[in-house]
Parts: sequence; structure tokens; C-alpha cells
Amino acid sequence: MAEIIVPELAESITEGTIAQWLKQPGESVEKGEFIVELETDKVNVEVISEEAGIVQEHLAAEGDTVLVGQVIAIVGSGSGALAATPSAPTAVPVEKVEAAPVASVVEEDTTSSDRTIASPAARKLAREKGIDLAAVSPVDPMGRVRVQDVEAHGTAPKAQPAAATPAPKAAVQEDGRVTREKMTRRRQTIAKRLLEVRQSTAMLTTFNEIDMTNIMELRSRKKDQFFEKNDVRLGFMSFFTKAVVAALKKYPYVNSEIDGDEILLKNFYDIGIAVSTEGGLVVPNVVDADRKNFAEIEASIGELAKKARDNKLTIADMTGGTFTITNGGVFGSLFSTPILNGTQVGILGMHTIQKRPVAIGNNVEIRPMMYVALSYDHRVIDGKDSVGFLKMIKELIENPEDLLLGS
Repeated sequence: MAEIIVPELAESITEGTIAQWLKQPGESVEKGEFIVELETDKVNVEVISEEAGIVQEHLAAEGDTVLVGQVIAIVGSGSGALAATPSAPTAVPVEKVEAAPVASVVEEDTTSSDRTIASPAARKLAREKGIDLAAVSPVDPMGRVRVQDVEAHGTAPKAQPAAATPAPKAAVQEDGRVTREKMTRRRQTIAKRLLEVRQSTAMLTTFNEIDMTNIMELRSRKKDQFFEKNDVRLGFMSFFTKAVVAALKKYPYVNSEIDGDEILLKNFYDIGIAVSTEGGLVVPNVVDADRKNFAEIEASIGELAKKARDNKLTIADMTGGTFTITNGGVFGSLFSTPILNGTQVGILGMHTIQKRPVAIGNNVEIRPMMYVALSYDHRVIDGKDSVGFLKMIKELIENPEDLLLGS
């Protein structure tokens, strides 16, 4: 018999949430095979079974919070998905006894529910709905109550009127106008940290706009050749990442953080690239972006984006960033105020490219323009440096040859 234990996740992570059980009780599992997926504040982690055998029991349900080192499942010896746990043969007789009128005698102290064979998720749902598990008719021939049995029981006609419990929350849900959905652990963490940033920093934002004519023309001319040579597409993000690194070198305090009454100036450039996923926004880092060429940056961004959408990011991918770039333009955002990422003191917001009339000398021309925003912590960065930083980004993007020569 082997215990499935929540592994050490990272130095700063002590708990997680059961996102999905990949193996159910009664199913076989091989040594090294994934048995459960955990959701943490930053990434999803799949836990393997150290032994081959049969999953005997889940000790936590999907959605439950579990601690590092906690036992969450038991794997016993045996093979084949139809193998039963030692208690399984007694499941049917127990159900038959509790279905008899005598069961009502012990109903008050919930002993019957405690003896009922049920999955953790089913027990949790039954508690939430106020349903006695002993009254639920399972479909499983072995007598195990599952979530679908509890749900079916909740929608079945009742033999007698239920006690009046006019909870406003339930009433609202029943009329179909409101759906109550629990926030995922990651969404809770995002909300908490964004609020902390607003409350603990002196955040300001400065804006500028960039004429994208030259960079779009250069990209149009070079993209096919670039792809043939590097097997990766040339996008705008590599140009902006290169421009950010150059500006950080000129304005080093934008690449710092506050530690008590000290400022930590960072002499490395791990640039976070915000990626939108179904679970929320995540910010993996392009490590040592100053040492990478355009193709390497594009490849890193593509790989990180794929890992993010597949829930394959690691803790290492998510920690240690020094500055962040977020691109709301991919969703059509014209103008926004990005919020600082964690302890970083600067974040660049890119936006959609829009053709607008602009003054070029004494003439008015239609140009592809992008608004950009720099949010910064005013405790570290003064207005002069923030404006200068963003102006340098603008100048480098409008003259992309300078970036190429400086690489």
C-alpha cells in the first residue's frame, strides 16, 4: 500500500487545490503515472504515483485545499480497473439496511451517512445541498455514491415537503438569473496580489504613442527570410523586448525592486511576457533577454505561451522576473493602465495598432499608431526617468535599425 502525498512545490508555496483527479478509486495506476493535478498560486502540477496498483481511496475532493506533505490518496496492491477495495463487498448490504425504515432511527446523528460508501466529491456536494447520503440511490453496482447520484437525487421529486429554508443565496440561484461560481486558486491569487500592488505602491502611469510604420515595413520585408533561417516567426514582441532591455540599461532603477529601506538594482534582464490563459493571466519570463537574439527571443516567447496554455509552466518559468511587458492590443485594447507585477517597479503596456491622422512635418498623414503606457512605482522612479524610459522605447521602435545594430 502506498500513500499519495502533496509534494514540495516551491519555497513560497505551502498549499494547493485539487484541480482534477486523473485516476478514480478502483482504477489501476502504473508506477510513475500521473494520478492527480494540483493547482497552485502560479502553476498546475501533476503528481505521479510512486507505486503500481489500484487507487483505493481519495482523501480529498476536487476543489479541496491541500497542504504540502498531506496524504490525499491511497494506492493498494492489485491490478485491473475492476478490482475492489476491502470495504466494497459490504457496500450493498449497508445500502439495503439503511434503505429500510429502521434507518430513520439513526438519521439524527448522521451515522448512516458516515457509513455510506461515497466519493469525497459526492460527500462535499451532499453537505452543500443538505442531502443525507443514506437517502441517495447509487447507480454503481458496488453501492458507491458518486457526484452524479447526489445531483440526480437533488432534482428528483421529494416524498414530503422540505423544511422551509429561505436562504437568499439559494433563491437567487434557483430562479436562473445568477450563477454563483467559486474563484479558482489562481484567480484568487491574481486578485489578492493586484490589490496588494495598488495598496502598497505609489503607482503612476505615463503614456506615449509610437509610429509603427518603419517596424511594420521592416517586418514585412524580412519575415519570410527570418522564418526560413530560424524556423520561428518574426513578431513585434522581440523588437519591444530588445527596446526594453536597452532602456533598462540606460535607466537601471526601472529594473529594480524595494526591499525594506533598500533598493535592489538588478544587473540581469529576465523580461516577463504576460500571457492570457483560461485560468487567468500568467507572466512567464524570458530569461537573460539581453543575451538572446531576435530569433531566440521569439522562440522563447512562443514556447512559454504554449506551456502557459497547456498548463505546463514550471515554478522556475514564473519567478525572478525583473520587468514585464503586457500586450492588450491582441484583444483590441486601444488604451489602458497596466498594474505592476509583484515586486517589480515597472511594466510596459502595448496596445492595438490603429491608423490615425498624424502631423508629419507640415503635412498630415495616415499612419499606423500604437499607444504605449509605462506604469511605475514613484517611490523608486521619478517622472523624468519614467518619461525618458518610455521616450527611448518610442525612438527605438520607430527606428528599428538601431535595435538591429545594437544587438
